Amino acid sequence: MNAISALAPADLKAQFPGLAGGWHYLDTAATAQKPQAVLDAALQAMGADYATVHRGVYARSADMTLAFEASREKVASLIGASAQELVFTRGATEAINLVAHSYPRKGRVLLSLLEHHSNIVPWQLAGWQIDVCPLTADGQIDLDAAEAMLTAEHTMVAFAHVSNVLGSVLDARRAADLAHAVGAKLLLDGCQAVPRLAIDVTALDCDFYAFSAHKLYGPTGIGALWGRADLLESMPPWQGGGAMIDRVTFAGTTYAPPPQRFEAGTPAIVEAIAFGAAADYVRSVGLDAIHAHEAALVSELRAALRTRNDVTLFGPEDSAGIVSFALDGVHPHDLGTILDEEGVAIRAGHHCAQPLMEHLGVPATARASFGLYSDQDDIAALLRGIERTRRIFG
Repeated sequence: MNAISALAPADLKAQFPGLAGGWHYLDTAATAQKPQAVLDAALQAMGADYATVHRGVYARSADMTLAFEASREKVASLIGASAQELVFTRGATEAINLVAHSYPRKGRVLLSLLEHHSNIVPWQLAGWQIDVCPLTADGQIDLDAAEAMLTAEHTMVAFAHVSNVLGSVLDARRAADLAHAVGAKLLLDGCQAVPRLAIDVTALDCDFYAFSAHKLYGPTGIGALWGRADLLESMPPWQGGGAMIDRVTFAGTTYAPPPQRFEAGTPAIVEAIAFGAAADYVRSVGLDAIHAHEAALVSELRAALRTRNDVTLFGPEDSAGIVSFALDGVHPHDLGTILDEEGVAIRAGHHCAQPLMEHLGVPATARASFGLYSDQDDIAALLRGIERTRRIFG
């Protein structure tokens, strides 16, 4: 029996203190609310169990080190990976920056029109030459166009696995095949995929996978980069300091093997423990069940919005957990403000995807995004708020 069908929506919401009081939270794509299990893990790690990791010779430090590395195992297991290939970073943004700056074969990178700024700006800062893959009419990355664009000059392809604006799901295995056919590597931005899809990096055949904890019902300030062992081994450290060294002299320094090579300084110990707890929580609910639950909500909301002649929908019908739309004659910020008065939280803006907004021909969109705790009551509240907004604006 999957956990979604076994739990009533009220039971799911009750596990999330941030949802108390009947708040209709539809901004999970920005950041997910945290279940009590994650909060408890963080409090235990910050309090009764707290000590440094990797350095102390006393028992509590050793125990915390074991818990820290156990969390690495949990997070890696969630995406079908080995812990020795999983680097803790400050988030997906730092993970992409790490690859952009440290990958030794800089050249041309193929991005797409729907990328988050965090999968655009790092490549610019690191000096890569950028090509941009167009989208299909329904907002998917056009892999036929990508195939025609890729050349031997491309050393990297970096695509969102799931769009944070449109919810479009990339055919990641085909993207990997296309990249590898010209000798390039594939990096996937998995921020929106990991919380709602069962991920197996081996089956996807990608080379790097970046994601954050806070969208996975975990804490802010930590994320992960998975990379193939041979690729990580070939990459020099991006930041220097404690923990990432083998031996330091003033004449020169040798470095620890991956993943420690890329984890300079005292790590986010408490956040890593909570990250592992979030991976446990999501696994206990079941990613297939979460995906099915969110897909049903997306279908219901899109169907309801489609009945209105004053709403424009963006993205494919089978978007993953995300519905972006525009209400005619109403700026998304105004809509978001009125919805807030109704106890409904959505995201309104360019969603850190300004090139995509330009492509869509709008300054911003309204975005409702679901989590495993979302339900039909949230949709009903959103629709009531939209109707009130229409009455206000005429």
